[in-house]
Amino acid sequence: MNHKVEIPYGCYWSTPFTKWQGAMQHLNSVEFAAWTCERELKRRAIAPEAIDHGILGITVIQHHSFYGLPWLTGLAGLKRVTGPTLSQACATGARLILAGVQEIESGLASVSLAISGDRTSNGPHVYYAEPSGPGGTGTHEDWVMDNFSCDPLGRHSMLQTAENVAKKHGISTADQHAVTLRRLEQYREALADDRAFHRRFMTLPFEVPRRDFKKIEQTIEGDEGIYESTPEGMGRLKPLIAGGTVTFGGQTHPSDGNAAMILASGDRAQELSRDRTIRIEAAGFGQARAELAYMPEATVPAARSALARAGVGVGELAAVKTHNPFAVNDIILSRELGFPLERMNNYGCSLIWGHPQGPTGLRCVIELIEELVIRGGGYGLFTGCAAGDSAMAVVIRVSPR
Repeated sequence: MNHKVEIPYGCYWSTPFTKWQGAMQHLNSVEFAAWTCERELKRRAIAPEAIDHGILGITVIQHHSFYGLPWLTGLAGLKRVTGPTLSQACATGARLILAGVQEIESGLASVSLAISGDRTSNGPHVYYAEPSGPGGTGTHEDWVMDNFSCDPLGRHSMLQTAENVAKKHGISTADQHAVTLRRLEQYREALADDRAFHRRFMTLPFEVPRRDFKKIEQTIEGDEGIYESTPEGMGRLKPLIAGGTVTFGGQTHPSDGNAAMILASGDRAQELSRDRTIRIEAAGFGQARAELAYMPEATVPAARSALARAGVGVGELAAVKTHNPFAVNDIILSRELGFPLERMNNYGCSLIWGHPQGPTGLRCVIELIEELVIRGGGYGLFTGCAAGDSAMAVVIRVSPR
């Protein structure tokens, strides 16, 4: 698959991701993403009129988020930019990239802003009116917690999907803990030399604004809420489901943050790029759905579909990045694709730095791009599962122009 759309080098960013009830818990995620966007565009000297389309990804509703992308772009100074608001759970990031590619290839735009912000902290508590209920009483849900714990199709939790896959494929607690410890080692590489890897796409130290965005409330050095696990400490953890294998050490944690990426036609990409000698392309996309309650398995057929559409074999991959809400995800992907488990997720992943949902996949792809640039180019694969036993994947190609 040969797209005529590129990702201008350096025209993407991510905030640090902060722990549940952490430094960003007070911010409306749409307003915060807009505030970050305006600052990052100025840092890159990208004029508002350079962008003619946008897509917002959000999975946790916020006050006024009905107004979606036009509200965000208006706040960010992109007052003529419009576009849709998309939500596909943890696959939202990959979906945004595909939507931007399609918009540009259709001729409706030349430069598209794919942007996502989510806040899992202090999620909304929703009441649904039901006049036919007893006494007119309605129903309610905690948007975040209730949906973590119950897939309405099968009435099971997301954790149960990991246990089902672990049991089916003979994945032990020890197997999962070994993956987490390896991922921690890889994340520490991103912290070397005063967080040199993160500084390639993050503004650090990061200023966290006050709720009204008029002043800075605090400054953080980077990601907040990283668990510094040890083999001994993880060995004391017990499975969360009786008779199961998944512990707190083998799964990610909910977090807050935002991320964004610009996509452009070839000529426009060269104009915007911070290094015109680098070409970055989305070479192929894939999506898949696994059997009910086997969510981590969906990453495998999604990855195979993206690789097939890109015309790339597993042996040609220089890097693999995953959204891994569970360590189980990486184990099953490695076994099925034949890509070495220890080589996946260099510099970190959502298992370690957390999962604000919509922005997670975008940050993964941004980190994948930077790893490929450091390597001097090549093909990279991102794949990640999502609610509803689904997954999306994208193959990225970095090459000299």
